[in-house]
Amino acid sequence: METKGQKTGDNTLMNMLIAGGGTGGHLFPGIAIAESFLARDADNKVLFVGTGRPFEKAVLSEKGFRHESISAEGLKGRGLKNQFKSMLKLPWGIFESVQIIRRFRPDMVLGVGGYSAGPVALAAWFLGIKIVLHEQNILPGITNRILSRFAGLVCVSLQDTKISLSPEKLRVTGNPVRKEILEAQSGQRISDAFTILILGGSQGATAINTAVAEALPHLGDKNRFFFVHQTGAEDEARIREAYEKYGIPCMIQAFFKDMGRVYGQADMIICRAGATTLAEVTAIGKAVIFIPYPFAADNHQVLNAQTLTSRDAAEMILQKDLSGKGLAERIEACASEPEALDKMASRAKQLGRPDAAETIVTNCYELINRN
Repeated sequence: METKGQKTGDNTLMNMLIAGGGTGGHLFPGIAIAESFLARDADNKVLFVGTGRPFEKAVLSEKGFRHESISAEGLKGRGLKNQFKSMLKLPWGIFESVQIIRRFRPDMVLGVGGYSAGPVALAAWFLGIKIVLHEQNILPGITNRILSRFAGLVCVSLQDTKISLSPEKLRVTGNPVRKEILEAQSGQRISDAFTILILGGSQGATAINTAVAEALPHLGDKNRFFFVHQTGAEDEARIREAYEKYGIPCMIQAFFKDMGRVYGQADMIICRAGATTLAEVTAIGKAVIFIPYPFAADNHQVLNAQTLTSRDAAEMILQKDLSGKGLAERIEACASEPEALDKMASRAKQLGRPDAAETIVTNCYELINRN
């Protein structure tokens, strides 16, 4: 299939189709790559293809990226009946992807994980379009494990990623971080108090929210702390009431859009251990207490967190060990040990890859140009 890009050596103009998303963990790295790709040449074109979830559509629309949807559902951990239904949708998803690819005529398809990446990448392989994959987690998801045999290039975030590929196909690039986070990590602080940022991913985390609410009455000097808390939509009102009840200064939203400014406020972060969160906190160098999501596929969030905790670059509390009183004790201890906290943040930053998006784009160009 002929593509639209005009080949001019290192200045190749290209169309990139980015497949995947659904949650922030898949979508935000894709956005970071798209930003770097357009920074390379403003005449390049990007199209995102996903499942059309409201979160996905809202974020991409705000960023000004084109987006189309296909039919796709996940397989793992959904039971035989739902897996069968998902398999029945696959041929139609591939058909929809073929139509999108024929209209957009990409030079390459970049899969960033998520349900929609599978049908789109298979359609690209059928049409002879180059496929590049990006894997965020230390243990690759089922979609990328299957698609890796069809890809010309597989970019992984971590040196210890559990995947078997020939060296010429594998690149350790890091996990891309959006430029708004890299560029806006410092700014005017809202409070001079010790500031704790609470994140549960793009959809919040009820267990973390509850533990923080239960920790508040156990804190000593309430005015010593300031909380910036992303709660998710379902818990926002409940958690706001908890802060008001105990008189704790805070800034609460269901979802923060200006994450660069939000990260800049934090002296310490309490969060899940998704790969995108790891990439962000290491790229900007922040002290973190990870509370991994215990039901993540193959327990990959614990494995992600261990890449930092094994190097004394973060702390981890398993959700089964989480309590309000225990969390309050850790917050108090961290606030009382600023030098130790700074060392943890410094070690985290040494593991960061702020150039990951640019590195992936460079590898994409090399793949196209050598063919």
